[in-house]
Amino acid sequence: MREVRFTDTTFRDGQASLWAEGMRTGMMLALAQKMDRAGFVAAEVIATSHFKKCVRDLREDPWERVRLVSKMMPNTKLAAMGYTPATFKSSPLSITELYINRLAANGIRRLQVMDAANDMTGDIVNAVAFAQAAGLDAMVALVFSESPKHTDEYYVSKAKEAASMRPNLIYLKDPGGLLTAERVRSIVPALLDAVENVPLEFHTHCTTGLGPMAVLAAVESGINIVHTAVPPLANGSSQPSIFNIASNLQALGYETAIDGQPLAEISQELFRMAKIENFPIGKPLEYDYSQYVHQVPGGVISNLRYQLTQMGMIRRLEEVLNESIQVRRDLGYPIMVTPFSQFVVSQAAINVLSGIRYRVVTDEVIGYVAGAFGSEASNGVDPDVRDHILDRPRAKTLRENKREEPSLKEIRGTLGGPGVSDDELLLRYVCGGEEEVAAMRRAGPFKTYSSRPRSIVDLAEMAMGGRKLDQFSLSQPGFTIKTNGNLGYV
Repeated sequence: MREVRFTDTTFRDGQASLWAEGMRTGMMLALAQKMDRAGFVAAEVIATSHFKKCVRDLREDPWERVRLVSKMMPNTKLAAMGYTPATFKSSPLSITELYINRLAANGIRRLQVMDAANDMTGDIVNAVAFAQAAGLDAMVALVFSESPKHTDEYYVSKAKEAASMRPNLIYLKDPGGLLTAERVRSIVPALLDAVENVPLEFHTHCTTGLGPMAVLAAVESGINIVHTAVPPLANGSSQPSIFNIASNLQALGYETAIDGQPLAEISQELFRMAKIENFPIGKPLEYDYSQYVHQVPGGVISNLRYQLTQMGMIRRLEEVLNESIQVRRDLGYPIMVTPFSQFVVSQAAINVLSGIRYRVVTDEVIGYVAGAFGSEASNGVDPDVRDHILDRPRAKTLRENKREEPSLKEIRGTLGGPGVSDDELLLRYVCGGEEEVAAMRRAGPFKTYSSRPRSIVDLAEMAMGGRKLDQFSLSQPGFTIKTNGNLGYV
């Protein structure tokens, strides 16, 4: 049997799916050397959405994160997801090129690029060229979805378009965990033929409960590299567990180029960190057919649940999810991945809470309908819905706003002038100015985490949930340990 290899998603998609991008730099550094010994082809470490999260919420420098992790993982290709630092809008080409160049300069070696509508003619073409010019492996996503338009023939056509850009790799990306084993056995062989000599990887989620079966079917259909995560950042809405997939592949007779010993230690440390920080644990999910109906990603549902709870409207969650089905149909079946999944769910929530469909429409949905995200996305919008949405003054204003392509010098002039470093400039661009970045700097060094062996200190840490202790004692017949004073995090 042939050898199967793995790309790790723990530091990026795993923690985004389960910890809301709350994993800290110190956590990654405590695990990085062991991760480097595991034998992964590549490891995701950051995405465009992480930049704002790091600066605003964690008060950490994402560039410092990438630099430090890359130094500790010299044997593993570190991957970044996304080619523009702005998550929900397009960026000028000058910013896109600078961002990709700085990813490379700080230690990234693979760039995973995706267009939410699988439009292989827009900015993604420039992103592939910029990445390869910077010495990165450019990896193009074929984003999977279920709808009347997303047939195997559709994906074969898109695969050929992706291959025509001559990327280093292509991957089938299933953000909703919608692929069944049967569909995998149908679509993967067709894609392998379509991409010809470009390597094809496989990426899915466990949201419907079918992720592990889909991965095994992908390997049996000819895929040689699959994406997995390390528990507790596997399963749930994340990727399948590396332990589960490797074990099953070995039982099927495949060789797995992975070292389980450092991974077992990483998993143990992650469970400890989750306990201390009160982070959720990824667990295998039962089959959920409703996911095929609304296709809203787990992370979006979690955010929606939080927002409705804050508004005292959590009882209307199911109404919003049901309305998202209609909104998606009206918009021509956009793929439910960032940013389109957020657009659909936000509009569905407004429709439900206002009581009248499309009485109020978000700027993002207006832009989508007007073609701001490309004709591939907007062509399928229901004609009546299109007319209704665009027949309002706000739509006219937005349609008149043309995309601008300012030079880097012009952008730098608005964000601090020539004395600002490229990395600092990009952080200010993401956060809308220097205020948030300055607040991050004032917060001081990032919190460190230890990967030391198990000790009485670790037991106390887990038992107390990371709370600071002034006194600690442990007694048994003939043996007593007592400490006084501020112990910090014991």
